[in-house]
Amino acid sequence: MAFLNALPGAIAEGLIWGLMAIGVYISYKILDIADLSVDGSICTGMCVCAVLIAAGVPAWVSVLVAFAAGMLAGAITGLLHTALGIPAILAGILTQLMLYSVNLTVLGGRSLVQISARDYSLILNMSNNPMAIVAAGLIIVAVIVGLWLFFYTEIGLTLKSTGDNPDMSRAQGINVKRNKVVGLAISNGIVALSGALLAQYKGSANINEGRGAIVIGLAAIFIGLSVSLKIKPNFVVSLIGVIGGGIIYYVIYNFVILLGLKTDFLKMLSAIIVALFLAIPYLKKEYFTKQKPLRIDRNADPESNVGGDANA
Repeated sequence: MAFLNALPGAIAEGLIWGLMAIGVYISYKILDIADLSVDGSICTGMCVCAVLIAAGVPAWVSVLVAFAAGMLAGAITGLLHTALGIPAILAGILTQLMLYSVNLTVLGGRSLVQISARDYSLILNMSNNPMAIVAAGLIIVAVIVGLWLFFYTEIGLTLKSTGDNPDMSRAQGINVKRNKVVGLAISNGIVALSGALLAQYKGSANINEGRGAIVIGLAAIFIGLSVSLKIKPNFVVSLIGVIGGGIIYYVIYNFVILLGLKTDFLKMLSAIIVALFLAIPYLKKEYFTKQKPLRIDRNADPESNVGGDANA
C-alpha cells in the first residue's frame, strides 16, 4: 500500500529526470561525447530558476532563463573542447568545477534557496503529484516535438552526422566544431530545464544538488533503450523510451527505499543499475547466445571442404 501511495511521486520525479536524460542522450548517443558537465548544469538550472522565482519573476520566465543558462554552460564545454583542444571528458569536468562557483554566486553565497508552493506560483510541485505529472508531461511533449523538428533540419542532420562519423562529415565540408558546440549547448539547456522543474517540484535549490546526475541519466537511457529498441528504433521512440527509463528508474528507486535501504547507499544503487544495463548486452552475447557448431558434410566434394580433411 505504501508503494502505491508513493507511485505518483515516483512517476512525477521520473518524468523530470527523464527529461534530464534526454539532454544526456543528445550528448552521449548523438554526439558520442561523455559530457560530465551535466552534474553542474542541472544545478545551474535549479539555482537560476529558484532565485528568479524568489525575486518575483514568473515561473515560466524563470524556466526559460534557466534553459538559456544551461545552453551557455554547454557552449563553454564545447568551446573548451573545440577551440582549446581539451578532451571532451576533461572539458566537462572543468565546466562542472566552474559551475559550482557560478551556482554559489547565483544563490548569493547561500547553500539553499526555498520556493514553497504556498508562497509562490509554480508550474509544478510535490504537494500535487497528479498536476505535476500533467505539467511535466506537457513540457516533455513540447521538448520531444521541438527536437524532432530540429533534427530534421539541415543543421540537425549535420549534427547527427557529426556524431556518427566526424571525419567523413569534415570531408563533406560540415563544420564539426560548430556542431559540437551547438549540440552540447542544446544538451545542457535541456538538462538545466529539467533542473528548473526539479527545483519547483522539490520547493528548493541546493548547491549540492546534481551530484551523480550523469549516472541517473545514463541509467534512464539504457533502461529506456533496452525496451524501446524492441518496438521501433527511431529517434522519437528512443526519446520516449528514455523518458520511460527515467520513470522505471525512480519507481525502482522508491521501491528499494521502501524496502528499508539506507539513503547512504542510494548512489551505489544508481551505479549498480547502470552497470547492470551496460553489462546485459555483453553477458547476453558471451554466455546466453550459443554458437551453432560447424557442420561438415562428409559426402560433399573434398575440394570444396575448405580447411577440412580431404580424405575424410
